[in-house]
Amino acid sequence: MLKLFLLIAALMAAPALVFAADEPAPAPMDTVTETININTANAEQLASSLKGVGTRKAEAIVAYREQHGPFTELAQLAEVKGIGEQIITANNDRIQF
Repeated sequence: MLKLFLLIAALMAAPALVFAADEPAPAPMDTVTETININTANAEQLASSLKGVGTRKAEAIVAYREQHGPFTELAQLAEVKGIGEQIITANNDRIQF
């Protein structure tokens, strides 16, 4: 009798298991890109915030800024030794003035 009861209970519970699915994973949130002001940041901050920019390139950006004044547009970065269009494009959404 106990076996019959357990069999009936198992058969009644089985359909519930079919509908008990894991909760869907939440959609990944858009990553927020942190911006950096290239006219006020020091070399260390530039190197850690910009893609493809290490210490030497960051120091070159700061030296150019000190010699020529603040940057007013992205195209001016191409005048800095070691900074090309690829680096400018990769950091377009990270740079502010």
